[in-house]
Amino acid sequence: MPVHRSGTTRTAVATALLAVLALLLTLPGAANAADKPGKPPRGSARMGMGVPAHDGVGGIPPADPYATQTEGVDVSSHQGNVNWPALWTSGVKWAYVKATEGTYYKNPYFPQQYNGSYDIGMIRGAYHFATPDTTSGAAQADYFVNNGGGWSRDGKTLPGALDIEWNPYGSACYGKTQAGMVSWIRDFLARYKHRTGRDAVIYTATSWWKQCTGNYGGFGATNPLWIARYNTTVGELPAGWPYYTMWQYTSTGPIVGDHNRFNGAYDRVQALANG
Repeated sequence: MPVHRSGTTRTAVATALLAVLALLLTLPGAANAADKPGKPPRGSARMGMGVPAHDGVGGIPPADPYATQTEGVDVSSHQGNVNWPALWTSGVKWAYVKATEGTYYKNPYFPQQYNGSYDIGMIRGAYHFATPDTTSGAAQADYFVNNGGGWSRDGKTLPGALDIEWNPYGSACYGKTQAGMVSWIRDFLARYKHRTGRDAVIYTATSWWKQCTGNYGGFGATNPLWIARYNTTVGELPAGWPYYTMWQYTSTGPIVGDHNRFNGAYDRVQALANG
């Protein structure tokens, strides 16, 4: 005998399905559903991945005979297990390792990368890929510190770095106004300093900074600048910073790809580590 569902029953079933869907959208990684089609999966973002598409790629900067700089690298799960002895032999003396992203991702290669760089003799630090559209700056700073982004006065640990750049999963500025973005960054930086006693490094590109913060100049007095530009010169810097501390100049360097220059000799890298 066929069963006929009443209108009330159909409504109840539909309501239940909507409730289940709403629950699924709150689970970790569910933000993918709202991301643009064809975008990479959550957690896969890495330092500088938006630079070629937005700023282009020029040549490798020549060695400056009038400037003393110290070679470094940055790595993430994209590189997997890193050959630290080869990098050390090539002249790389410092490294940053991606620890976290948002409040939903931890780099599974972090122990090998973070400890491996330290064990070979490098001064190393950790970075956080910011997703200002998912949780607050303070929440992400806590997640970062709790999962590898802390600091210790051992002379070999650099302050944590905030990687704030184009959103690989959606709109470039994460749906925030310029004032809202500045507020989010300030929230992260204040919480990080409260937890560690150090001012975090800010990694960004000038064009993104202009677009998404209105070229805000209020962090230059306290937070070291790590500028991203894949070209022969560093170019224009964001407002508030008279000079850069680090420069990511290529994503196609030897061994790991992402190479950087510290604006100073090795003892200046040590000074930043020591606070």
